Amino acid sequence: MLYAEHAMESAIDPVLIIDDEEDIARLLSYNLREAGLPNEAVHTAQAGLTYLAKTRPSVVILDLMLPDLPGTDVLKKIRTTPALADVGVLMLTARGDEIDRVVGFELGADDYVVKPFSVREVVLRVKALARRARTGEVSEDPTKRLKWRGLELDPVRHKVLADGAELSLRPIEFKFVALLLENPGRLYSRADILRELWGDAADVSPRTIDTHVRRLRDALGPYEQAVETVHGFGYRLREA
Repeated sequence: MLYAEHAMESAIDPVLIIDDEEDIARLLSYNLREAGLPNEAVHTAQAGLTYLAKTRPSVVILDLMLPDLPGTDVLKKIRTTPALADVGVLMLTARGDEIDRVVGFELGADDYVVKPFSVREVVLRVKALARRARTGEVSEDPTKRLKWRGLELDPVRHKVLADGAELSLRPIEFKFVALLLENPGRLYSRADILRELWGDAADVSPRTIDTHVRRLRDALGPYEQAVETVHGFGYRLREA
């Protein structure tokens, strides 16, 4: 059920839970509501796609193993739909192998949590994704425009522009760009990036950072060279 009373109290778009385990969906729904996050829970991929065709959520909590379609199919649909491209997606699944995580991130997941899980941790992660989607808050100075050659980040409008044309970035990619632009020349190890983007409690392997870097470079188009690899150490913003 959609908790309208919280939707009216908050500027946050609803969270969509897609999980066929009704007990888990009910538990998440209750705790998200208690945290002030309006939400709706559905139990099949098709029901999730039907909801997404009508309503833009702030975050999707998505199970990989659904009864009708794989969760990866839903993720692909989200990432290829322009109106949904920057929606935060948290994969919530019993499949915790490294290859599953890599595939999830390759397809566009912003976060990945393995069952069984801490409800409190999931709520905190969802709140962080919803906050990024709403405000794009990544800088100490929320009005500071950050630039590298023709690449420009506008935190007020929550946009990244390449020679004046807006780029389509997911929430985690937006934050990644901001991290690099705010600290030109600083070298970040994979562990540094993991901590800055996901926090100390993140259940993400440092090696998956490489996947995010590849995805970010693709998204930056003509400015893919902005992200420099320092072999054996990590990544930094290339000198202009």
